[in-house]
Amino acid sequence: MEYSSAFVCLMGMGTVFFGLICLIVLTMLMGKIVGGMAPAPAPVKAGPAPAASAPEPNRQELVAAVSAAIAEELGVIFALCLILICVSCYVMFLNIAMQ
Repeated sequence: MEYSSAFVCLMGMGTVFFGLICLIVLTMLMGKIVGGMAPAPAPVKAGPAPAASAPEPNRQELVAAVSAAIAEELGVIFALCLILICVSCYVMFLNIAMQ
């Protein structure tokens, strides 16, 4: 069966759009469920304003720490396989769209 490039693109965008709508609905639903269980916030006392803002963290260290945590939790082999699967799917979609 031969699919046109437009059909593949529309199906891909439609699938992503539908998935994002589902995520939005589920997030709103969870917010309403969890929001009803949260205690009332305590009144905030007015105090002096902070003198200076905290220095921004080093982004490279942050990315390295997050990557190390993910690799520690899931395993390096699993992380590499997941990346390769995503790249492979992307290349296959491009291949289908270019035909």
